[in-house]
Amino acid sequence: MEFKKIQTILYSVVISALLIFSANAQSQNECFEKVSRGVFKFNQGFDNLVLEPVAKVYNKLPEPVRNGTGNFTSNIATLLSIPNHLLQGELRLAGHATGSFVINTTIGILGFGNPAAALGLENQKEDLGQTLGAYGVGGGCYFVLPILGPTTIRDSFGMIIDNQYLDAFARVTWHEKEIKSLSGNKLDYVGVKAATAVDFRGDNMINFESLEKNSIDLYAATKSLYLQDRSKKIKNKSSSDDDSWGELDK
Repeated sequence: MEFKKIQTILYSVVISALLIFSANAQSQNECFEKVSRGVFKFNQGFDNLVLEPVAKVYNKLPEPVRNGTGNFTSNIATLLSIPNHLLQGELRLAGHATGSFVINTTIGILGFGNPAAALGLENQKEDLGQTLGAYGVGGGCYFVLPILGPTTIRDSFGMIIDNQYLDAFARVTWHEKEIKSLSGNKLDYVGVKAATAVDFRGDNMINFESLEKNSIDLYAATKSLYLQDRSKKIKNKSSSDDDSWGELDK
C-alpha cells in the first residue's frame, strides 16, 4: 500500500514537470534530432522487413476478414476514447462512443461488425494527448520512438497515462494481476495493437509508397504529416476513424 502511495506521488511529480515543460515548448522543436533520425531509419528497416510484408499478405485476405479486423480494433480503441471525451467535457460524443461500443460488441459480435455506424453513432477517436492539447498544452519536443514512431512530449506522456489509468482494455490485459476480479493476458493487448498496425499499414500501402517516392527528406515529411494530423485531431477537424495518422489516406 505504501509503495502505491509513493508511486502515485512520483507520477504526480513527473506529470507536473512534463506538463510545465511541454506548455512552454514549441511543438516544432526537436530534442534529439540526430537520435530520432537514427531511430527513424531503424523503424524503416523494421517496416521493410516485417510490417510491410505482413501487410501485403493481410491485403490478400478476403475483404470481409479485413473489414472485420479493422472494425474489431476500432471498437477496442473506443474504450480509450470514452474517458477522454468525458475529460474534454464532450458528453454527447462520450454517449455516442459508449453506445457504439455496446452495440458493436453485442449486436456486432465483439466488434467485428459495425451496426453502430448505420445507426448514426459517431466514433471519434480520442486519447490523452488530444485531451491535453484541447486544454492548450503544447506538444513540446518532437522525437521518434522505436517501433511506435513519431511523438511529442505531450503525446508520449499521454500514451503512458492512457495505458496506466484510462484505457480499460490495457488495464484488463497488461495489468491483469492488479485486477483480481478480471482476467486478461498481455498477449491480447500486444496482439490487438499489432493487428491495428497491420490493418493501418495495409490500408495505406499505396500512400506510404507515394510518400517515400515524392519526399526529398522522408524524415521531415513524416514529421510534418504527424504534427499536422495531431493538430487537426485536437481541433476535431479530422473526420477519419483511424486510430492515428488519419489524414494519410486523404
